[in-house]
Amino acid sequence: MFNRLVVAGAGWLGMPTAQAAARAGWQVQATRRQPHDDALSRQLLHDGDALIHDVSLQQAFWLCAMPPGTRREDSNYLVTLEATLALASELEMQGFLLCSSTGVYAAADGVYNEQGALAAMDSQRQRILQQAEQLVLAHGGKVLRLAGLVGPGREPGQFIAGKALRSASQERVNMVHRDDVISAIMAVLANWSKAQSVYNVCAPEHPVKQTYYQAHCERSGTTPPSFANDDSKERIIDGAMIGELGFNYRHTI
Repeated sequence: MFNRLVVAGAGWLGMPTAQAAARAGWQVQATRRQPHDDALSRQLLHDGDALIHDVSLQQAFWLCAMPPGTRREDSNYLVTLEATLALASELEMQGFLLCSSTGVYAAADGVYNEQGALAAMDSQRQRILQQAEQLVLAHGGKVLRLAGLVGPGREPGQFIAGKALRSASQERVNMVHRDDVISAIMAVLANWSKAQSVYNVCAPEHPVKQTYYQAHCERSGTTPPSFANDDSKERIIDGAMIGELGFNYRHTI
């Protein structure tokens, strides 16, 4: 195995992952839409006609950390992903790992492991998320379904402060810290041949939203959010299976 990695989407998650791999001795290229002059960065974007890039690392693992833009009507995420997969194949990739979302699972109460029921593909968001997974799996790749992300610059006491949420106060949270996601990514890459095709990445703690957000807002000195109702909702993402690769959740949410 060659310790080489191309990170497609060097943003809030992708760039720290690229930097962690580089510190561990990997050869790394990390792509952005616009050119940058740092040592890791390369350009990669789809202009509507073709993929524009200067990626050159051969026989590398690829990580797709590009945000899918599911809220944008003009999202070209799937086109970009398909072209990126073709490029990775052309460069004789070792494997392709997609950062997906636990949002692919159904909304009903229950504990969702990797075999859990998926949501109906009746929205743009679900079509994009699930078709992206299908594309990657069809190319022999693997998928990490990430819970809600917290970490530097994404403190719940800040981004949720004072908002009127449409969710219930007694709904369980499914979150994970960015640093745990980075460790999970590296665990899958290091154990590629024996890793499963799909893993959930979600912290084992699932407090109710009211308790969780109130505690974070108190620490941040911000106003807690309000909720649509006080109904109980027990939709829990089980992120335990990735532990078979020697991975452990180390960061509180």
